[in-house]
Amino acid sequence: MVQVRQLRFLFENSLLNFEVMEYQNALVRLIMKHKKILLILIGNLVALFILLSEARAQIRDTRGYIYGRVTTFDNEYQGQIRWGKEEAFWNDYFNVTKIKNEYYESFIDQTGQDKNEEWDFVWDFSSIWEDKFNVTHEFTCQFGDIKSIHDIGKSKITIGLKNGANIRLDATGTNDVGTSLRMKDDELGDLTIKWDRIDRIDFLPTPKNLRLRGGDPIYGTVETYRKGTFIGFIQWDHDERLGEDILDGDNRDGDIEIPFKEIKYIEKRSDGDGCQVVLNSGREFYLDGSNDVDNGNRGIIVTVPGVGKIDIPWRYFRSASFVPADNSGPSYHDYPTPRGIYGTVFTEDGRDYSGKLIYDIDESWEIETLNGNDDKVEYLIPFRNVKSILPKNYAYSMIELRNGDNILLGDSRDVSEDNDGILVFESSNQEPQYIRWSKVAEIVFD
Repeated sequence: MVQVRQLRFLFENSLLNFEVMEYQNALVRLIMKHKKILLILIGNLVALFILLSEARAQIRDTRGYIYGRVTTFDNEYQGQIRWGKEEAFWNDYFNVTKIKNEYYESFIDQTGQDKNEEWDFVWDFSSIWEDKFNVTHEFTCQFGDIKSIHDIGKSKITIGLKNGANIRLDATGTNDVGTSLRMKDDELGDLTIKWDRIDRIDFLPTPKNLRLRGGDPIYGTVETYRKGTFIGFIQWDHDERLGEDILDGDNRDGDIEIPFKEIKYIEKRSDGDGCQVVLNSGREFYLDGSNDVDNGNRGIIVTVPGVGKIDIPWRYFRSASFVPADNSGPSYHDYPTPRGIYGTVFTEDGRDYSGKLIYDIDESWEIETLNGNDDKVEYLIPFRNVKSILPKNYAYSMIELRNGDNILLGDSRDVSEDNDGILVFESSNQEPQYIRWSKVAEIVFD
C-alpha cells in the first residue's frame, strides 16, 4: 500500500514538473519570438527612468535663466550665461553708473541760469550732482529688460532696450561691468569669457529644457527678526543663487563645504557668529568661521514676485528653509517692451499734472528701480510694480504696489526730501512742469 502511494506521488510530481517545463519552454519561445520588441521596450523604460531621475534633479522649465549670444573679437558663443559668480536669472539686476542726466542739462541756458524763475531751481549740472548732493546716479534694471550690450569700451558701454532705445552708460564703478562671463555653450559646454574680449552681447529667449550649468535656483522662506517673512528666490551672502553653489564654514573637524541643493534649513545663532545647518538627509552641522555663516555675511536677498529684491542684513536674519522651486522665474518673453513712466502728480495746493514723468529728475523708464529702506532692510522695486507713492513726511513715503502691498520706506533719495523732484511732460510739444518733492501730495502711476 505504501509503495502504491509512493508511485502515485512520483507520477503526479513528474506530471507537475512536465507541466512547469512546458510552461517555461512556451515562455522562452514567446520571449525569443518577440525579443526585438521586448528589447526596445526595456530600452525605453530605462530611458524613461533616466529622464525621471533628471527631472527630479532639476526643474522642468529653465526659461528663467539668462541666455544669449556673446560675440568676441574672434568668435561667437551661444548658451546659458552667468555674470561672473553672481547673476544667473532674468530677474537679477544689472547695475551701471549713469554718465549724465539729459533732463538736467536740457534746462540749462548758456548762462547757467534757471529758465523759469518760478521754479527757483538751480539747473547747473555740476552744482546739483557734485557740490549739492555728491551722489552717483545708477541705471538699474532686470536682465530680462535688456536686448543687448554693445559699443563696449574701457570707460563706457551702451545698453539696448527692447523698444530700440540705446542708453550710453559708464563702464566703471560696478562689478557688473568688467567681470568675466561663465557660459554653457550649447555645443562646446562650459567655458569662461574675459570681459575685455567681448565685443557684443545679445540676449535671447531661453529654451524651455536647457541643460543647466550650476543647478536649480535656491528658493525658500526667509524668517527675520521683526521684519516679516519673505518667500522667493534667494541670494545667499549676495552671491550664491544656484543649487551647486557652496555654503562654506568650519566645525571642529575642519572646513566643511556643502552645496545648497543638499541643505534643508539654516538657523543663525543668537549672537550671529555661526549657524546650525540641517541637510535634506537629516544630518546636522554647526558651522562658523566663514562669511557664509557668521557676522561677515553681506546679507540675504530675496526676489519676491510682484515686489522686487529685498536685501535683508545679517542682523535681521533669523532662519531660512529651502524647498525646490516650481519654476526658474519669469522668462525673457515675460518682460514687456519698455514705454516709460506715466502717471499723475497731485500737489499740496490741489493741482494735478498728468503725462510722462521723470522721477527724481533721473528715472525715466518703468524698468528702473525705486529704492528705499525699512530700517536697514533695503527694497529695490521696479517702477512697473509701483501703483502709487504717498510722501508721509520729510523722511518716509508710503509705497502702494500693484499687488496690493503697502510698504513704508525711507532713508533714500527716492522716497525722502533728498528727492530732486518730478518733471511732468503733459504734452510732447511743451516744456515740462517741474514739481518740487516738498509740493508732492501723491503720485499715481498709470
